[in-house]
Amino acid sequence: MLSIIIPVFNSEKTIEKVINRVKLTLGNKQKFEVILVNDGSYDNTYIKCIEISRKFNFVKFINLSKNFGQHNAILAGLRYAKGDNIAFLDDDLQTPPEEIWKLIDKIEEGYDVVYGNYTNKKHNLLRNIGSKINDMMASILLKKPKKVKITSYFIIRKYLVKEIVNYIGPYPYLGGLILRITNNIGVVNISHKERLYGKSHYSFLSLLKLWINGFTNFSVKPLRISLFFGILCSLIGFIFSVVLIIRKLIDPLVPLGWTSIIVIIVFFSGIQLISIGLIGEYVGRIFLSQNNQPQYVIKEKYNIDDNKN
Repeated sequence: MLSIIIPVFNSEKTIEKVINRVKLTLGNKQKFEVILVNDGSYDNTYIKCIEISRKFNFVKFINLSKNFGQHNAILAGLRYAKGDNIAFLDDDLQTPPEEIWKLIDKIEEGYDVVYGNYTNKKHNLLRNIGSKINDMMASILLKKPKKVKITSYFIIRKYLVKEIVNYIGPYPYLGGLILRITNNIGVVNISHKERLYGKSHYSFLSLLKLWINGFTNFSVKPLRISLFFGILCSLIGFIFSVVLIIRKLIDPLVPLGWTSIIVIIVFFSGIQLISIGLIGEYVGRIFLSQNNQPQYVIKEKYNIDDNKN
């Protein structure tokens, strides 16, 4: 049994095409279900998803009360997935459904997770820059294997999902949740297509927020880096003070440097504000978690029973 989770957002023009191609690709070769999760779309995606769930009995539909974010929407779908393996697919046809067999075949080799590696990414420049920052963050802070690229097209085994859905924090980051459970991760090359309609709703700012979710929820290394910079800056400041004192003792006529003083003040103030802001980010997330901010709120369900797996 294969479950395919598709978070949908403003995809009224593409989502039925995605479903038709999934059906054509898997057909009678693989028992499967598709779970659509509408993440607060403001076009006719909601109506389209209802039509699709009535047309195809293998399509389940979850409608969230507002936009909670792609990873939150995926978690909503995961809690109702019945499959032994769960795959994730985009709603815009940039990740071809036909390539899903590559993921299925690769995970059968014994991997826990298999990511699709885009060989020819068709995202815009800012999106690609954001993806590279996200990948760098995962490598440094979450110890992601270098060969692995975290993408939205991947497949995962059921036993990992059972652990992932235990996470109840309001800011999930799937890459972090996976990497803290397993390093048995495979990679397979996947083609990436041009977007047919509209533009990506994953902006550079969205990726930056996702990056912050990753390093503040699953690592304390940023705090350690902040401590390191604090020690380094204090050492630099001490050395600079000694140099100025020695110069003044050697030559009493050396004028006090207004520019150097301003530079030092600005530099150290910046370091302090960054450190305080970082600590505030951690404390704020603890506060929101303690106040039980929800990951998502389900407004309606179609073709879904309440027996979560």
